[in-house]
Order: sequence, then C-alpha cells, then structure tokens
Amino acid sequence: MINNVVLVGRLTKDPDLRYTTSGTGVATFTLAVNRNFTSADGTREADFINCVIWRKPAETLTNYAKKGVLIGVTGRIQTRSYDNQQGQKVYVTEVIADNFQLLESKKADSSQNTQGSGASNNQTNNNTRNRQNVNSATADPFGNSSIDISDDDLPF
Repeated sequence: MINNVVLVGRLTKDPDLRYTTSGTGVATFTLAVNRNFTSADGTREADFINCVIWRKPAETLTNYAKKGVLIGVTGRIQTRSYDNQQGQKVYVTEVIADNFQLLESKKADSSQNTQGSGASNNQTNNNTRNRQNVNSATADPFGNSSIDISDDDLPF
C-alpha cells in the first residue's frame, strides 16, 4: 500500500507547538494550497489542509516558519475519529508530516536597514568580494575561450 503526500503551500498562521506528557513536541499547522485551475469567475481557489508534525522537526518548523511562509511538506494522510462533548462522532483527516522544507529565502530584517553606514559599507565590500569569487570560479580554467573538438573525438 502507498500513502504518500507532497504539498506546497503557505502557512495560514504560525504553527502551534505543544508537548505531550512525555515531553515529545508536536506542532499543528494549516497549509493553504492553491488549486491548479480557476473558478468560473476567474478566481483561484485554495484548499486548507490540516497538518501535524512531531518531535524535532516540529520544534524546527515552529522556530523558522511563520504565517505566510511558503513551505513544502512530505508525509502521509491519516484519519481518526473521536466523540465530541455532544456525543457525536467526529472524523478528522490530516496530513502527518515527516519532513518539511522552507521554499523562500528569509526576508531581510528591518534591523539591517537601520545599521550605520560603516556596517553597510562592509556589507557592500563583502558582496563585491563574493561576486568576484563566483566570477573567478566560473571562468575557464584553461584560459581558452573556445574548445576545438573534431567529430572523431566524440564517443557517439
């Protein structure tokens, strides 16, 4: 049997981290996943999928992912049921996430914009130095701008 789920969506709110009585971390969150098509009036609809993640990944998700962040989740679908206070049986379907991936780069803090000019000059110098390293790393190591290969040298 196969029960695999792969989702890409945005968090609808910050993940809710709780701990079991034995100290195991569990986070619940909801992903808004856009549908691949638009409705008759041209609007794009989304599905809101409840997810649960356990242990260390739950703590990591809570620390790094906030409302609106785009994440990828892999896991499985699980159903469960319970009796509510009115005595009615309630069925719940949720994704039990095994793993997640942040899919957007972390946005620059506003504190970087308020740093002094000396710090921003250092940052500019570091960016320039990094660009030079990338350019030198991608340069032709043999000093040739073109490679001359005859058809006889090709293996196909």
